Amino acid sequence: RHFRLMKPSAYFINTARGPIVEHAALVQALRENWIAGAGIDVFPVEPPPKDDPLFALDNVIVAPHALAWTRELMNDNGTEASDAVLAVSRGEIPNGVVNREVLQNPKFLAKLERRRT
Repeated sequence: RHFRLMKPSAYFINTARGPIVEHAALVQALRENWIAGAGIDVFPVEPPPKDDPLFALDNVIVAPHALAWTRELMNDNGTEASDAVLAVSRGEIPNGVVNREVLQNPKFLAKLERRRT
């Protein structure tokens, strides 16, 4: 039903996770031209079966789930990791903490405090 709400000129892009999309509905939307096309680098089952219907459609671009692996990512990834290690070694909270709850953990805070002295 959601694909019917999209404009016929719309392109559906999924580079997140395959199971977040109802695969059969996507195939139907593409076959019946409810949307113009799709760019996919994830599937409900990885690796996808060779007979997945998306492979046979002309209005689909399929790519390996590696679109983020660029030269910039590789350069920045190392720099950001090094910066985080240096921040902790100085007793500072590093940038980009994903699990913010750890910042309230007394053991973590004690470790940071020991580094400051």
